Amino acid sequence: MRAPMKKQLLKPLIFLLLAVVLLVAGKLTGLTDWITDGRLLALGHQVTGTSPALAALLYILFTVAGCVLLVLPGVVFAVLAGALFGPWLGSALCLVGTTLGAVAAFLVGRYFLRDTIRPAVMRNAWLQRILFEESGKTDLWVLMITRLVPIFPFNLQNFAYGITDIRLSRYTLYTFLFMAPGVTAYTLVSAGIIDGERRAGYLIGSAALLLLLALLGRVLRSRHLEPSRKEHDG
Repeated sequence: MRAPMKKQLLKPLIFLLLAVVLLVAGKLTGLTDWITDGRLLALGHQVTGTSPALAALLYILFTVAGCVLLVLPGVVFAVLAGALFGPWLGSALCLVGTTLGAVAAFLVGRYFLRDTIRPAVMRNAWLQRILFEESGKTDLWVLMITRLVPIFPFNLQNFAYGITDIRLSRYTLYTFLFMAPGVTAYTLVSAGIIDGERRAGYLIGSAALLLLLALLGRVLRSRHLEPSRKEHDG
């Protein structure tokens, strides 16, 4: 095998080996079972009651790790935040955690998995077009469309941005801004299910946000994605 090929494979192999080690360690220590059978949520409630700052830190660390290693949907972190911290603190912590997780995935994609991620991105017609074929769109518009239109897989796009030329500072800022409405909506849902006294208000607020996001996503899709797809197909 030639040296350049070995160099290309080294970083993905290191990352995959680290991921396997962490997953195996989680299984052997029982941490994986804690996550899947509800004990993690129960422990979170206990820690939140005794040490809110520690609970917040552990939640953020779990969210960052989940974005990179567990490949969990973004809504999972919002639901957990709403259940543990309520709608407003939960939304803030979830937004910080998912932004840091998205940045971590971005850096992994850029420095470790560039050659591995590219084929997966190219198999997604939407991501391929918006990231590599739409030369007229600014970073602001690209991040707005991909974060607000729900057809782009959350985890895949986090890694995918790493293989583009988008600057990390812009990626971080726009990700934070454009994830905020969705994070707040799903955190409100979770908090509303648990909080019986304020349930109606939380659920109504969440429904209003989700409706607004759906309408905005539809507008962005019809104006910026469907016309370019027709031109591409034609």
